[in-house]
Amino acid sequence: MQKNDIVYIEYDVWVKESGKLVETTHEETAKKEKIYNEKQKYKPVPVVVGADRVIKGFDKSLLNAEIGKEYDIDIPASEAYGERDSKLVEVFSMHEFRRRKITPEIGAEVNLKNKTGIISSVTAGRVRVDFNKRFAGRTLRYRYKIVKKSEKDEKVNAIIEMHYQNPESFDIKLNGKEVTIKLPDECKYDQVWPLSKYSIVHDLREYAELEKIMFVEEYLKKEKEEKKEQEKTKGTKTEGKDEKEKTKETKPEEEIKQEKTEIQEKKEETEVE
Repeated sequence: MQKNDIVYIEYDVWVKESGKLVETTHEETAKKEKIYNEKQKYKPVPVVVGADRVIKGFDKSLLNAEIGKEYDIDIPASEAYGERDSKLVEVFSMHEFRRRKITPEIGAEVNLKNKTGIISSVTAGRVRVDFNKRFAGRTLRYRYKIVKKSEKDEKVNAIIEMHYQNPESFDIKLNGKEVTIKLPDECKYDQVWPLSKYSIVHDLREYAELEKIMFVEEYLKKEKEEKKEQEKTKGTKTEGKDEKEKTKETKPEEEIKQEKTEIQEKKEETEVE
């Protein structure tokens, strides 16, 4: 691979010292190792090679990797999340957690003093919080494979996926050095989108080499939206009516004959009375 290539990778990551799986792009593996998260989408993820988007040791390996080949590498702490610093471990009173309405549990992630840490121990009146990065001081073992390299017309989709969500919900029209991106409705109300947009613009310029980027938001008049809904409802009713007529037409001949006989018998009974 070359610097600034955008590739899709699948991988598994273990802490070498404990042999524990801590991250994966494979759903079945996550379930088997009991780290499955129903909110996560398990599939190959896009990465910019050589752009410091992943830990240093992994980035270096990607630069020398080939598509379709599986690799097993060990990445020391110095090229992963750095060495542990004992000064970043702090002790808080249980009262502080009650005041913040936080129930302390070992392994839980908390935000205190504008820092994110992991609760490492809980005693009767004290809670120890480690503000080191989660895997600081650990050697990480990666098993990975590059499954695909994004070509020029695919880079827009990959960049959107890196910073926001699946690009399938966006309507993308690429024309040379220009791109027009029609936003899905959820972007209009999502507070995360404005921040994601700036990252997407940066990467489209940097890695997709685009010069003009246009975002389109579509707002319909209320009447048009209602008309659209009515047309959908009408279409559903018509389908139901057609199905009913179809059922009527395909009614067995014997059943029709039986119905006629019953009607005739009722008529004769009425005349006798």
